[in-house]
Amino acid sequence: MWDFEHGTVGADFDISYTLPSACAAELKAGRADIGIIPAAAYAEIPDLAILPGIAIAARRPVRSILLVSKVPVEKIQTVALDTSSMTSVALTKVLFERWLGGGRSFTTMAPDLDTMLQDHDAALVIGDTALKMDRFKYLTIDLAEEWIRFTGKPFVFAFWAVRRAALESTSVDLAAIFQNSRDHGLQPENISQIAREWSPKVGLREAEVRSYLTENIHYHLDAGCIEGLHLFYRYAAECGAFPTPPPVHFVEAAKFVTT
Repeated sequence: MWDFEHGTVGADFDISYTLPSACAAELKAGRADIGIIPAAAYAEIPDLAILPGIAIAARRPVRSILLVSKVPVEKIQTVALDTSSMTSVALTKVLFERWLGGGRSFTTMAPDLDTMLQDHDAALVIGDTALKMDRFKYLTIDLAEEWIRFTGKPFVFAFWAVRRAALESTSVDLAAIFQNSRDHGLQPENISQIAREWSPKVGLREAEVRSYLTENIHYHLDAGCIEGLHLFYRYAAECGAFPTPPPVHFVEAAKFVTT
């Protein structure tokens, strides 16, 4: 969002901020034209196209998506799920079904770790809670790291999607606008500014925020990420985490390209 917040691009858009899951709901209801959505949400919303080249992905441990357990993995029977991230919930189910052992019981709960673990063996925690937790207190499993270990592919958590109906009424090169904003935001001096601003907001040291943004998040929806995305959709559908894998449509010069 760098150019939207620090340049002139934002004047051309009506911008609001919310969780990615809520962005998906706004797109589905037709109340928003563009939104950053969980990868899993794309499987449930018809008539969307993905802005090419841009993602919230991981090629290494992501640190902010963790399975926290009181017992060894093989002894986990009950899992509490933070439903703030549809994709992380689906990924948890895929990992158990394909590699960690099926037959687990999943319960959706509010994201309070102590409450989640009170009556469950393990809990899915995401975002700031995961970044700030004491990893020496419990067994922690980085879900992106596990996916990469088992598949050899990056994992895509979210991307920008556009309603096709909205594309029909614009000639603006949305892909270029959002890619340029991403590139400008990733410039070292701008990363440093973001880290300074967000460190007190999220309760993390400035160095921790900077390392998370530069070492753990991959911002490019490249060929490897697209392969990983297709694989995730197939595995998630096979284990019933969400419906049949959707075709993946990309925006390209106001046209659609399917992979």
